[in-house]
Amino acid sequence: MQITSVGHAGFHIRTTAGTILCDPWVNPAYFGSWVPFPDNTQLNWEELGACDFLYVSHLHRDHFDAELLAEHVDKDATVLLPDYPVPDLRRELEHLGFHTFFETENSVKHTVTGPGGDLDIMVIALRAPADGPIGDSALAVSDGETTCFNMNDARPVDMDALHEAFDHIDIHLLQYSGAIWYPMVYDIPARTKANFGKQKRQRGMDRARSYVEQVAATWVVPSAGPPVFLDDELRHLNDDRGAEGNIFPDQHVFLQQMADHGNTGGILMIPGSTADIRGSELALTHPSDPADIFDNKVEYIEQMAQRFAPVLAAEKATWASGEGSLLEPLQQLFEPIMARSDLICDGIGYPVGLVIGEETVVLDFPKRAVREPIAGEGRYRYGFRIAPELVRTVLRDREPDWVNTIFLSTRFQAWRIGGYNEYLYTFFKCLTDERIAYADGWFAETHDDSASTELDGWKVQRRCPHLKADLATFGVVEGTTLTCNLHGWQWDLESGRCKTSKGHTLRATKLD
Repeated sequence: MQITSVGHAGFHIRTTAGTILCDPWVNPAYFGSWVPFPDNTQLNWEELGACDFLYVSHLHRDHFDAELLAEHVDKDATVLLPDYPVPDLRRELEHLGFHTFFETENSVKHTVTGPGGDLDIMVIALRAPADGPIGDSALAVSDGETTCFNMNDARPVDMDALHEAFDHIDIHLLQYSGAIWYPMVYDIPARTKANFGKQKRQRGMDRARSYVEQVAATWVVPSAGPPVFLDDELRHLNDDRGAEGNIFPDQHVFLQQMADHGNTGGILMIPGSTADIRGSELALTHPSDPADIFDNKVEYIEQMAQRFAPVLAAEKATWASGEGSLLEPLQQLFEPIMARSDLICDGIGYPVGLVIGEETVVLDFPKRAVREPIAGEGRYRYGFRIAPELVRTVLRDREPDWVNTIFLSTRFQAWRIGGYNEYLYTFFKCLTDERIAYADGWFAETHDDSASTELDGWKVQRRCPHLKADLATFGVVEGTTLTCNLHGWQWDLESGRCKTSKGHTLRATKLD
């Protein structure tokens, strides 16, 4: 098996049976904020796109690059389709011209036939509303000699199916770096923001190392991040100044974390790097010396910024302009969705303010209404400041997901009083009838929490109240606080109260 990095979460997997192109991304995403790092524009995308199979893990725009897929990837390639409850990914690919789909079953090993023979594959599909834009997934591939587990952004809660299907994982490709807007966009003091960032950075490292231990592969490739921010107003987000609170650490940082914890199987790949793997044996080649990138990171990013300046200018020129109130268009978008999502609206539980330029629009979730502010109602518990051109653009384009456009761009500011509100961000990523019906139904389902586990003198429910991670694996107790390292959520063990978000009570008892 030969695996070539094509940048970020993208890989080209060559086997005797056929080739698989995974999550190719080259064009700036999220209103031009994110760019692949290191630069991958020099790769031969025509050659890479002449693949037998295509795997797109999910619809985040740093994994689903519509322009690249349309221009450079063979439409006769067989798409390995994750088992998602909402068919948005298939629809988007069909719109681009792909017409042959292999529909996988979640966490089931399948055999697919390429021009040179058979491959064993498994797609682990995550289907909670918080998983990507209505779904995220991971891909395992075996050619009979070598097994690769491409986890990209996915956070599986149970690895049993993977280990039952495949005897050993030879190479593990996983996300380790940040892919979020917290805490950078929040209106909080700089020192507090730095402390929150430091905590989030370490939790991400801890989570990734936990997966390294669970998968137990011979080789580990840190991938799926970080992006590089080339716009002048966002350049401070790059981890190139030694800030401990930066949530976008690069590959070297995680490789050092692995080494510090006794794991020497980490390998660095840059766009064009190729790993030839035969079981546990690996030979690695690079297109250029990675030190030229990482030892001179500030200079490298500056050179990228100069090259990409015309591209980003062209992107900004596509943003919608206009005048007039946005109240009525937002009423037309949000109020029908509110009317169909009682559980989510009740979970949000309060009015949310949108400050759009000089105009403030209130999303009154308890009343299922979008309205003007009421005199004297004061500061909203949750609020966002967003430039009008960004709002006009997502309205023009009928975007079903503000999380996957505005929020991941980091081109906004936010404030909140109290904890993170998962229901609110779920609402913003489910702006179609089909998505909101699925999300509301998912939250309405009852989940079995009867099983228990013991952690450092406490008996707690086995499954995390957030997204059902196994707390025996991901739970960490410090004093009377339990942290689930899958997403960093925390609980007070004495009361069971969730410290991160409203609801989600944990069952916990102190052992004698």
